[in-house]
Amino acid sequence: MTASQPAAATETARPKLAFRPLPVPQVDVRGFWGDRVDAVASRTAEILYERCVEARMLEQIDPDRPSPGVVIPFHSPSPDEAAHPGFTGSTVTTQMFWDSDWGKTIETAAYSLYRRRNPDLEKKIDAVIDMYGKLQQEDGYLSSWYQRIQPGLRWTNLRDCHELYCAGHLIEGAVAYFQATGKRKLLDIMSRYADHIASMFGPEPGKKKGYCGHEEIELALVKLARVTGNQKYMDLAKYFIDQRGQQPHYFDEEARARGADPKAYHFKTYEYNQSHKPVREQDKVVGHAVRAMYLYSGMADIATEYGDDSLRAALDRLWDDLTTKSLYVTGGLGPSAHNEGFTSDYDLPNETAYAETCASVGLVFWASRMLGMGPNGRYADMMERALYNGSISGLSLDGSLFFYENPLESRGGHHRWKWHRCPCCPPNIGRMVASIGSYFYGLADDALAVHLYGDSTCRFEIAGRPVSLVQTSNYPWDGAVAIEVDAETPVAFTLYLRIPAWCRNAALRVNGKMVDLDAATSDGYAAIRREWQKGDRVELDLEMSMARLFANPHVRQDIGRVALARGPLIYCVEETDNGGGLHRIALPRESRLEAHPEPNLLGGIVTLSAIGSRAETENWGSDLYRSEPPAAEETKLKAVPYFAWDNRDPGEMLVWLREG
Repeated sequence: MTASQPAAATETARPKLAFRPLPVPQVDVRGFWGDRVDAVASRTAEILYERCVEARMLEQIDPDRPSPGVVIPFHSPSPDEAAHPGFTGSTVTTQMFWDSDWGKTIETAAYSLYRRRNPDLEKKIDAVIDMYGKLQQEDGYLSSWYQRIQPGLRWTNLRDCHELYCAGHLIEGAVAYFQATGKRKLLDIMSRYADHIASMFGPEPGKKKGYCGHEEIELALVKLARVTGNQKYMDLAKYFIDQRGQQPHYFDEEARARGADPKAYHFKTYEYNQSHKPVREQDKVVGHAVRAMYLYSGMADIATEYGDDSLRAALDRLWDDLTTKSLYVTGGLGPSAHNEGFTSDYDLPNETAYAETCASVGLVFWASRMLGMGPNGRYADMMERALYNGSISGLSLDGSLFFYENPLESRGGHHRWKWHRCPCCPPNIGRMVASIGSYFYGLADDALAVHLYGDSTCRFEIAGRPVSLVQTSNYPWDGAVAIEVDAETPVAFTLYLRIPAWCRNAALRVNGKMVDLDAATSDGYAAIRREWQKGDRVELDLEMSMARLFANPHVRQDIGRVALARGPLIYCVEETDNGGGLHRIALPRESRLEAHPEPNLLGGIVTLSAIGSRAETENWGSDLYRSEPPAAEETKLKAVPYFAWDNRDPGEMLVWLREG
């Protein structure tokens, strides 16, 4: 296969059961996710643009204005770094990746424009795209930092400076803008840049053998290949995956080439960016959490597109490691602020949890791409957990404020903010929510998988015949799901329906006739193979089970504690409902949990309540310690979904309650 062959020519080499997400314009969402997409379309997308402008990002990409210079200072080196000039700490600023913030902002705007016409926003984004068009060099190269702030240094420090990462986010923005608006200008600009990158990197003699210190270009090139049909971009994504961590180590050679000591590296170890060993040899989730999630997402895409079982085996090892040793119950990950990532097994502190919004978004990306290799509940259940909890907690219900860190406990001082000197999370959660429809369904040659439930309509083709599915449900508050099939002519395909692991009882009917779920279900999905006709109706009833969750005893912070869940949602208690001193509340194991629909609270939610006890302070006096325990009073506790916390009066929050 030559690099110039179109994708269609390699179709037969692909695994038959490869599932690809439906493009956003083919899925309409309503209900729970519709409200969130509307918040992004009506508020967040404009806010992202305005705050990028306020941060002076527009000045950096506009070749008709003077360069703004260094707006955000380089990181201050630590004392040991200061003694060694050239250390990472003094060569990096978050301003270097402003192009990536523009890429994600364009992507959020694109999907928002598809959702809701906004001529003013579209005009602003078109102007940004025009600036990138003017900025692009003759050879296709495009980086506002290396053209406007540090010219002459391009491709000299892939380890630290996010050059290919920025290209990746701009490519994803270009694909989204083309799919949502039909405008190709940015797609053509970024295809030219991708051609330039392909001329610089690869296995051929004379090309650089590098890859990015912050993974992302890999996912973007897969999207670009799928939308353009150009196999060269897919092969380049595969090259970046295959080359990572090979010896001689590219980052060592690159450092020596620019006159730096390879050991003069701020993070001390290549585990930080997952280049410590070739990807197929990796079995431990290490380093920076977002980078890890993006790498594994790219690996999963390549495993899907090339039917690569060696990548699949590595991914399953990494998945097991993450989900059994290093994942918060909310789907948050990365406990440490020091490396924005992983520390040691079972180290899951609650109050100091870093759990970056981008990392949970990245887990959604990874899980959804694992589903490319076929429906499997272990990935879809985790995608749902991260979606409904650890990721959308990063966005306020009105779409205007953002969390960077998502702790599982707060004494009342942790709140969403307007912006950040490293503003990666706002447009990341924005683009994910705005494109949520693409996570609902996966399409193969003769199958459609329903990964997520909720009010939605999807349109697709199987065997050249148009089909649409209309899903009606009040999910995640209610587990009743109805799906109506609309096919112009009868068409045979397999419909896969996820049966979530949290659901204790489920029932499935097709046109009123019961389906034997035990016989139909494999890997967490019920498969229905039939010739579908217009008007066929599928009804799935999922019991919205309430559950007490307990952590592995190795998790020292959660021993003797309990978390509450209902369906896919993790719950927390807030001071505004329960008074202060949440650490003094205990929930006895025998206490009955009750669910209460509250349509006028936090946009309409279901709360949980139970009778617990609270250790009282009134009669304790001034003693720090006593030989008798404090008195306890009965209290009724009220829990709300974790994603909705800090949207009312500020105060304490707690996910893991003491068991009484």
